[in-house]
Amino acid sequence: MKILLVSTLKRKVAPDMTASRSRIIYELAKGLLAKGHDVTILGTGDSVVPGAKVIGLLPKSFTELPAFENPFYAETSYLVQLAKKIEEIAPNFDMIHNHTFPEFINLFAAEQIKTPMVTTVHAQATLELDQVLSLFPKTHLVAISNAHKTGFKKAKLERIVYNGIDTKLYAYSEKKDDYLLWIGRLSKAKTDDGSFMDPKGIRWAIQLAEQTGNRLLLSGNVEDKAFFEQDVKPHLSEKIRWIGELSSEQPLSKEKVAELMQKAKAFLMTVNWPEPFGLVMAEAMSCGTPVIGFDRGAVGEIVVDGKTGFVVAPQEGIEGLKKAVSQLGTIKPSDCRKHVEEQFSIERMVSAYETAYKEIIAKQSD
Repeated sequence: MKILLVSTLKRKVAPDMTASRSRIIYELAKGLLAKGHDVTILGTGDSVVPGAKVIGLLPKSFTELPAFENPFYAETSYLVQLAKKIEEIAPNFDMIHNHTFPEFINLFAAEQIKTPMVTTVHAQATLELDQVLSLFPKTHLVAISNAHKTGFKKAKLERIVYNGIDTKLYAYSEKKDDYLLWIGRLSKAKTDDGSFMDPKGIRWAIQLAEQTGNRLLLSGNVEDKAFFEQDVKPHLSEKIRWIGELSSEQPLSKEKVAELMQKAKAFLMTVNWPEPFGLVMAEAMSCGTPVIGFDRGAVGEIVVDGKTGFVVAPQEGIEGLKKAVSQLGTIKPSDCRKHVEEQFSIERMVSAYETAYKEIIAKQSD
């Protein structure tokens, strides 16, 4: 098949990218190429996937271009141009796979072309996203977990395809150190009272470490440094450490993240929001590292409670997290690894999308 992967303009697609959407596009492109498909990436000109063609709508991503005087106007103008470019080149492809952030603008193009388009919804199921996606009832939408799919009440998501991770990079390690690990995003979003929302739950991780005396390593992308200064920095010590620079993008390489995950005695997924998937959970378990997380979103779907980690009821709060830490000795690292190999490999993801392409093409030709 000749497949067009429509990328995000927010970030490039390249081997060293750590952002989840870019990584999934990269791994999917690699996997499809290995299966003999002709793959083209439509996105930023500096995107690199060996063996794939790249059509650059703009030279660099929004995160790497100089600041726009009016970001909303500039970014939406490029997104509309992207949709029109799809209309222009669609006849050259058998299948178009839309991963753009946001997902819905390219759906206008889908209604104008004959080439089938499938859209992976990467974003959280919000009321606004549900409403806008429901305006395109004929489109082919894919969720990334069952929990994610059930969050959409109006929009019809046809199927579920789990994200796949590189099990070679996130290699198995039986031997563990004595620290807990948290990696996530320090969101710039605030509540009505002006405090930071903390959707990824770094405050829970810090509280857990302080109350149990465990070592804790923290890292991630910091969208607003005030969050770090107010809620994280005052708690840093010899036992609670921040790894890497303060940056709006993840400061650590994938290799460094894998190394930290391989040695951690547990990965903390203390989320306060309905996580659509959570690549870090699969990555940690691939390294043989159990996950402790709140039962929100896909956490209970990705982690097998009592076997590859512990899924804690949110109402149990810090006491539930402490109980889980005390039971880590019951988890076998090999069970964590096996679970990921069976459910969340790149090969499994690629095969699922390949099947989706074929079924959608066949259905459209009927």
